[in-house]
Amino acid sequence: MTTHSMFRRRGAAAGLALAGALALSGCASNADTAAKTTPTASGGSDSGVKQPDVNGDGKVVIGVLSPGDINDRGYYQSFVDSADAYAKEKGWTIIKRGSVPPSDALTAARALCQQDVDMVALGASELKAAIPASEEPVCAKTSWYVPMQGNIDQTPRILLSTDDPNQSMLVAGYAAGLKMKASGDTKAGFITGVKADFSVAGSKAFLAGIREVVPKATLTTTYTGDFNDSAKAKEATQAQLSQGVKVIYPYLGGATDASAKLANAKGALTLTPGTDRCDSTSPKFDISVMFSPGDYFRAALEEFEKNNLKMGTTRVWQLGVDPYPTVKICAGQGDEDEQLAAFMKKIGSKEIDPKAEVERLG
Repeated sequence: MTTHSMFRRRGAAAGLALAGALALSGCASNADTAAKTTPTASGGSDSGVKQPDVNGDGKVVIGVLSPGDINDRGYYQSFVDSADAYAKEKGWTIIKRGSVPPSDALTAARALCQQDVDMVALGASELKAAIPASEEPVCAKTSWYVPMQGNIDQTPRILLSTDDPNQSMLVAGYAAGLKMKASGDTKAGFITGVKADFSVAGSKAFLAGIREVVPKATLTTTYTGDFNDSAKAKEATQAQLSQGVKVIYPYLGGATDASAKLANAKGALTLTPGTDRCDSTSPKFDISVMFSPGDYFRAALEEFEKNNLKMGTTRVWQLGVDPYPTVKICAGQGDEDEQLAAFMKKIGSKEIDPKAEVERLG
């Protein structure tokens, strides 16, 4: 989702988010698993530096909790893949767990802190119930990275990472609108999981973006109640296709591919919920909407390694200014790429106010 949140993812996603004491073991599975240790890299940080060795035990351990499937080839996996890649470069240890129910978030965070992690990183804002642990003695010597897709209070012990879902989702709609205008279509679909603030806002912004190009366009939005349930996603996709929808945005987690494959089979265009999958062939995506939490998280880890990650602050990523978020048409026709680039540039320069456009057209 959520992300965007999120969203990503955002939110998705988000914003996007989308699934005791916990024994955290194993590698890249969603089951309870043990810590994965990478070989020690040369040129590690000074032991006297607060970050990244926050607890001063001579090693760096990053704990990651995700509400979704960390093998989904999309939003959730990008987060842990970024952590793994950077840990390998730096000789850090990663402990990760996927499909953590929000109701278990607080317990899961405490379990991470008990394993002497230097950072607790939440894969999406759905796990915000974990945040109170940051103020508890068990987590006293940890930094916290929290993607924000919705309302999360800033506290002194966490860093919030966010973007404006109005930006990426408005541009996603604009890109879809360009394709719809070329084919003469007016019906689009948006399929997501739980009906939450970020998913409702995402739908509204997506419609507004489409109407920038196709003023009379309509959008059918379906909330399946679960970002990862493929059966529900396919049912919703089929229902929308039956209504003549020609563009489907599977704003989902683990159920993304199931929806996209069905849309492919019926000739409908599809968009990604957070990552660049223009090279994917099964399923095929026509537009990559990139607000990957992994891209944001890697940038944060780079700052963490330099002792520059400031708790109690919020990092806001700007479309048209920062590398992410951004949107790409996978096979642009005519001047579609140029039109899309110009639209994003106007958002970055504030010539276009995404919030105002969403209110006007969404």
